[in-house]
Amino acid sequence: MGKKEDNIRKAKDLMTKLDHIRNIGIAAHIDHGKTTLSDNLLAGCGMISEELAGKQLALDFDEQEQARGITINTASASMVHEFEGEEYLINLLDTPGHVDFGGDVTRAMRAVDGCIVVVCAVEGAMPQTETVIRQALRENVKPVLFINKVDRLINELRVTPEEMQERFVKIIRKFNELLNKMAPEEFKGKWNVKPEDGSVAFGSAYYNWAISVPYMKKSGLNFKDIYEHCQNNDQKTLAKKSPIHEVILDMVVDHLPSPKEAQRYRIPNIWRGDLDSPIGKSMLETRPDGPLSLMITKIIMDPHAGEVAVGRLYSGKISKGQEVYVIGKPKPNRVQQVNLMVGADRIPVEFVTAGNVVAVTGIKDAVAGSTVGDTPDMEPFERIVHISEPVVTVAVEAKHTKDLPKLIEVLRTISKADPSIHVEINQETGENLMSGMGELHLEITEYRIKNDYGVDIVTSEPIVVYRESVAKKTPQKFEGKSPNKHNRFYIEVEPLPENIIKALYNNEIPSNVKKYKKEVVKALQDLGMDKEVAKGVIAIEGLNILTDVTKGIQYLSETHELIAQAFAEVMRSGPLAAEPCQGLLVKLVDAKLHEDAIHRGPAQVIPAVRNAIYGAMMTSDPILLEPMQKVFISTPQELMGDASRELTQRRATVRNMTTEKDMVNIDAKAPVAEMFGFASAIRSATGGRVLWNTENIGFEPLPKALQDEVIRKIRERKGLKPEPYPPSYYMD
Repeated sequence: MGKKEDNIRKAKDLMTKLDHIRNIGIAAHIDHGKTTLSDNLLAGCGMISEELAGKQLALDFDEQEQARGITINTASASMVHEFEGEEYLINLLDTPGHVDFGGDVTRAMRAVDGCIVVVCAVEGAMPQTETVIRQALRENVKPVLFINKVDRLINELRVTPEEMQERFVKIIRKFNELLNKMAPEEFKGKWNVKPEDGSVAFGSAYYNWAISVPYMKKSGLNFKDIYEHCQNNDQKTLAKKSPIHEVILDMVVDHLPSPKEAQRYRIPNIWRGDLDSPIGKSMLETRPDGPLSLMITKIIMDPHAGEVAVGRLYSGKISKGQEVYVIGKPKPNRVQQVNLMVGADRIPVEFVTAGNVVAVTGIKDAVAGSTVGDTPDMEPFERIVHISEPVVTVAVEAKHTKDLPKLIEVLRTISKADPSIHVEINQETGENLMSGMGELHLEITEYRIKNDYGVDIVTSEPIVVYRESVAKKTPQKFEGKSPNKHNRFYIEVEPLPENIIKALYNNEIPSNVKKYKKEVVKALQDLGMDKEVAKGVIAIEGLNILTDVTKGIQYLSETHELIAQAFAEVMRSGPLAAEPCQGLLVKLVDAKLHEDAIHRGPAQVIPAVRNAIYGAMMTSDPILLEPMQKVFISTPQELMGDASRELTQRRATVRNMTTEKDMVNIDAKAPVAEMFGFASAIRSATGGRVLWNTENIGFEPLPKALQDEVIRKIRERKGLKPEPYPPSYYMD
């Protein structure tokens, strides 16, 4: 029996021993060495051949990933590790570091209880490192630290042993600072990492060795020995004396929580239901015999098995042939296959129990982010909050008309597998829009449509998605009349305060007002909203709120549903350029209604309210908001001029500049619209000697001078009249 088969057998046995399970992720800044590390962990546990580890990149099994040398899909793998005489099952999810795939990282964090944050010894903590730590802590995931590429410090930068330790101290201090800034209250100070207790490891994933203080005691090695081995180019001996998988997995077992321990504090954070209900109790206690509760974090498309849903089982057990419900979908789905993931292989098993990561086929309705249960009325998990949202769009057309039906099907499939890709299929105009996190995200998705799904496509130049808002409060209420002139609605619009927009974005206020009216009202009042305004809230759509502040108007509550419908329509497509709206407080301040219900149906109420909101917005100094990116550039001093010239040409503002030895770090922000083609421009301007990355940071008002021209361009592209309609247009 080979080592791999032996491991599969052990994995099946350990699946039910909760104290012996660890669900972990590896997260880091791009190119800091995550995938190489996960490969070496798998190889050390006998899952792939050791010679190839680090070169094989087993978890990058997508050819596009191997070509570009970056990880795009979060792959998962299980392995068995022995620690202090006991065996442990470790379920590992590898995540991408590139900012365009941040959605994948956020979803992976939902499925794990702990994560290894990888930081490069040469570059230190980078902006993306900060983002990954924030994503982990937001999901109550406990981090430990691995400082990678130590060999480069010694061999390329030629630091002395003392300088090397100073550098480590600096990285650890920065890491703990970030933790304390962002950790949930109950863990502040408790989750800090320290070398002496083994919650920090140092090493080289590429050369397959690592070290931690407990492992030094165990193996008799010290920093000086390591320094000498690296200097003498003898890292092979080091890998034998102190193999990376042993050091890292010891740290995982010792410092990261088991599902049994983690679910107690993670469930209240990711699930809004009643914790005293049978399902609530079962999840808190990770019961294998409780009701089923499975959170899907990824859909993998398999040419043979179809859609494979990968997720974390929080309660109950899932078996072959079982009927399950995707919450929010009416019909049950039947489970066809249940698998444990081992590297790129799926190993079929009869069932998997609570506390594990599982891959299931047959759940047709699932998308990444779905909740699966054994009853249709289970309270779903919290919506996963993505750190950034899709802001770049391309129009996608089939090259040959015969491929059109297939293209539409492929686009639907893609948005199912990657919820950070937003697809809009317009049957009337035949235009299909695909939005993603950035240029690279869309490029890779286009590549997949052509190569994996075999559909030839033509895509437009990338377009930026704007948002509409208002700069001030409506000067006076705006009247909207129904087509039969028997109903009138009076609306005022004003900008929502920044703190409320932020709370909506972070999912701190439930968007289902009907179901959580009390919580919504309380949350809004706590954030400083006027009591009457908060009590009147009817609907929340995106980052916009609709409230009814009228007093004692007959029949009005009967039309609330229709008013909310009209509000939702306007929020999806504003009056300036038919772009989505953001940051609006829409108030219904008065209404006159016909007493006969027949005369105040949808055909009367919806247009009246819609016109009133449009008109009110047009009188409140309407503005366009453009998506912004944080741009971080690290460049040699002599090239600083070229780098900053590239930025100023793109309406960027430099927020901070720091110098480290002969490198300059520039922290700037720039509009996404100006950043197209930045990658090749900065490379040619600096001869490729520059490190840079970007991160989406939300929306800011477009400079007034540019607004008319941008609006005209968007309207012409959408086939609308070039000028937005004036308020008078909405009065009749």
